[in-house]
Amino acid sequence: MDVASLEGHRGGQEHPGLVRLPPHYKGLRVGLFGGSFNPPHKGHRAASLLALRRLRLDRVWWLVSPGNPLKDKTELAPLGQRMAAAQKLACHPRIKVTGVEAAIDTTYSFETVAYLKRRCPGVHFVWIMGADNLAGFHRWKRWRDLVALVPIAIIDRPGSTLKAMSTRAGRMLAPYRLPENAAARLAAAKPPAFVFLHGPRSPLSSTALRKSRP
Repeated sequence: MDVASLEGHRGGQEHPGLVRLPPHYKGLRVGLFGGSFNPPHKGHRAASLLALRRLRLDRVWWLVSPGNPLKDKTELAPLGQRMAAAQKLACHPRIKVTGVEAAIDTTYSFETVAYLKRRCPGVHFVWIMGADNLAGFHRWKRWRDLVALVPIAIIDRPGSTLKAMSTRAGRMLAPYRLPENAAARLAAAKPPAFVFLHGPRSPLSSTALRKSRP
């Protein structure tokens, strides 16, 4: 867990030598799974394992956000606490937890991916997101540019199987869909490209878990 990265970058200036990323090398296939992880839960791990297997990824990086701009931050646990919980839950040699977004002082996925592609030339990144997130994807900053920047894997979620592709973002993505049996090709595909992955669907959500706390 790159706790040191939390102090590596502030004020919009890049300091590549000070921002610690998980080990990487040219040709590595890495899934990027962003979120608040507030708290992390078994659904995050299950989605990551599905992506590792079906997309033939070498790693999945959990990008623990300093704060989602579209969500209420009043219940947001401290970043270090969420990263520690994510590390404990992940418990897998190919799932790596990183606080790179705090290190480069951004909360926007497009800026994070653009930074990682500059910093890690030759690494094949895939953006991983739950199907439930497609409903609000068009509200993300520069979401169309994100689609053009990196291939996307959408993981099926309960209640979203049929609705996901009828959303504004779903309709925009539709022409670039790869068949699910070609999922292993996604990491090397030129964006825009996406695949919809079906598998065991976890009903868990961080919001529900927070509400269930005494």
